[in-house]
Amino acid sequence: MITHPEKVLFPADEGHPAVTKGELAAYYEAIAPVMVPHIRARPITMERYPAGIHKKGFIHKDVSKGFPPWLTRVEVPKKDGTVHHPIVTDARSLLWITNQNCITPHVWTSRVPDLYHPDVLVFDLDPSRADEPDVLRAAALGLRDFLDELGLPSWVKTSGSKGFHIVVPLDGKAHMGEVAGFAHRAGSVLVERNPKHLTQEFSKADRGGRILVDTGRNGYGATFAAVYAVRPKPGAPVSAPCTWEEIARGDVAPRTFTLRTMPARVADVGDLWSDMRRRRRSLRRAIARLRRL
Repeated sequence: MITHPEKVLFPADEGHPAVTKGELAAYYEAIAPVMVPHIRARPITMERYPAGIHKKGFIHKDVSKGFPPWLTRVEVPKKDGTVHHPIVTDARSLLWITNQNCITPHVWTSRVPDLYHPDVLVFDLDPSRADEPDVLRAAALGLRDFLDELGLPSWVKTSGSKGFHIVVPLDGKAHMGEVAGFAHRAGSVLVERNPKHLTQEFSKADRGGRILVDTGRNGYGATFAAVYAVRPKPGAPVSAPCTWEEIARGDVAPRTFTLRTMPARVADVGDLWSDMRRRRRSLRRAIARLRRL
């Protein structure tokens, strides 16, 4: 049951109509059949906005208290103890975290019970400027081509914020540290090839207007916005799968798809990531190829 469904989480803004908690829950219930398989068994970090997105929200990881007995959780070690992350297993558990005023569930790159061996590798292209869509598009396509060069097929989704997320499915045999190291080195080579437009400098003050190739999503405990997740931005944009052809044509921007348009999008194109798990790759050959560059 969704409490206070009338609560406005996205006030009317920038020409966008208001979105209530009930509408957010209805979206997640409708999208659950395609969303849940991608996030099932991944530890969840909730990005919560109890007073709506125009008020300060917070990150919530631990559900040691106040959770229903049926909710699946996983206890994971951290520096000074443990954290009990919620686990989404079905539409019911997805709606439970939504009822906590969680707008965006963020997920690990690995799944229980083996949290130390990721099954996806993530690159987050984070532009410093929003007025250069052609540069962002070229960076995404360049990253795709580089991954192809390494023998790694990739899938892309809008971030629902400023950039794109490029994801590589893995066979789960490489350790998380190995995956994180590979991602960082791959990002370094990409920056070396295009230093005018790309950087690995995390601080915005040091980026010089360039796009951050963020590979930090691949470390232990790190997360990225779940596929099909709503983001806390005006208009309720969605982090949505898209095709490389749509990127190349310029048909898709980071906030193209929204809570209101996404159901029709899925009805039209289906789950564009449905075949991802069938095309998982080992990092072994890619690591060897990267070392030769």
